[in-house]
Amino acid sequence: MSEQFLPEPALDVPIVFVDLETTGGSTSEHRITEVGVVEVGPAGVSRWSTLVDPQQSIPSFIQQLTGITNAMVRGAPTFDEIAPALFERLSGKLFVAHNASFDRGFLRGEFRRTGLAFDPDVLCTVRLSRALFPTEKRHGLDALVERHGLVPSDRHRALADADLIWQFWQRLHGLVPLDVLRAQIERTTRRYRLAGDITEDLLDTAPAGCGVYAFYGEGDSPLYVGRSVRVRQRLRSHLTGERRSSKDIRLAQQVRRVEWRATGGELGAMLAEAQWIATLRPGHNRLPRVTKSDPADAPWPFQGPVVFEEREEASQARAFHVVDRWRYVGHAPSLAQAAELYASSVAGSFELSTYRILQSHLARGLRVVPLSVSSDAPASSLA
Repeated sequence: MSEQFLPEPALDVPIVFVDLETTGGSTSEHRITEVGVVEVGPAGVSRWSTLVDPQQSIPSFIQQLTGITNAMVRGAPTFDEIAPALFERLSGKLFVAHNASFDRGFLRGEFRRTGLAFDPDVLCTVRLSRALFPTEKRHGLDALVERHGLVPSDRHRALADADLIWQFWQRLHGLVPLDVLRAQIERTTRRYRLAGDITEDLLDTAPAGCGVYAFYGEGDSPLYVGRSVRVRQRLRSHLTGERRSSKDIRLAQQVRRVEWRATGGELGAMLAEAQWIATLRPGHNRLPRVTKSDPADAPWPFQGPVVFEEREEASQARAFHVVDRWRYVGHAPSLAQAAELYASSVAGSFELSTYRILQSHLARGLRVVPLSVSSDAPASSLA
C-alpha cells in the first residue's frame, strides 16, 4: 500500500476513500459488517478499519465472498459504538467510493439510526471512470485492477478495496490531463451538504408530483420560484444534481431555505408559479413583461367563481382549482372543500398572469364549471 507522490493533486480538499462490507444489499434490511477508510489530507495518508457486529446473521454466500464469518464479527463493536468516532473521521471530507450510492446509503441509514445526519459530498469512481474512459465497457473494481495495474492486497475486504480506489485515484493523475480530470470530478461529484436548514431528509418530504417551489437566501430574501411535474426530483437537480449548470450552482450557494406547494396538476402549477413570482418578485426570475396592450382589469365572463379539475398522473388524486375574476384562489381535493377554500379566501385584485394563462387554456378547450354546483357532481376535466 505504497503512496504515489502527487505534485499537483486534482483536489486540495480532504478526501476519504471508503468501502463497506455488509450482510446484503438492502439498506433497510441488512447491516454493515466492516468499514475501511483511507484518509488523504494535509497530514498525509492514514488508514482505518474495523469489523462491525451487524447483530444479524451473515448469509453463507456473503461469508464465502468476503471471508467475514459470523464468528469474526461476534464481539466486534456495533455500529452504534463506532458511530461518533467514524462520523468525526468522515465529516467535512469528500466521500469517494466505488458504486458510492451503495456505501453512502448504508452509512446514511446507520448514522440516522443513531441520530446523526450524514450528508457528505460524494464522488463515485464508477461514474468517474465512465466519464473519463467512455470507450471502455467495464468499470467494476476488478476491471479497474486489470486495466490500470492496481495491486490488491485482498478482495472484498473493506480496507483493501478502499485502498484500490485510492490507487485508482493516484493512477488517474498520470493518465488524464489535470484540467480534464478536474472538470470531470466537478461534473461527477454530487453535492449533498446543503445550506441553511435544508437536508436530504427535508427534500424527501417534498411532493413527488406537480407543484411549485421557492428558494430563499440570507434574511429570507426570495431568490427563485419554479414549478415542476416532479418537485422533489427538480429540487435535488437544483441543489445536488451532477449536471447542474453554473447558474444552478451559483443559486444553490445562496439558498438558505426552501418551501413548496403541491398543486395537483400542471395548469395549477403554472398559475401558482406566476402568482408567487408576482408576489415575491424573486431576484433570479425574469418578471413577465407588461405592455401597453395588457389590461389593468378585464371583465369576468362567468357569473361567479369557477372550478376546473386536474388529476395527478401517478396517484390519480383529484385537484379542484378555483378561479374568480381572474384571480387564482388555490385548489382542494373535493368540490366541497373548494367551496370552503373560496369562502375563507380574502378578496384580491386582478392578476394579469392568471388572465393570460387562463385565457390561453380556455381558448384551447379548458372546461370549467360554476363553483356553486353540488359537491357530489363531477367537475369537467381538461379537454
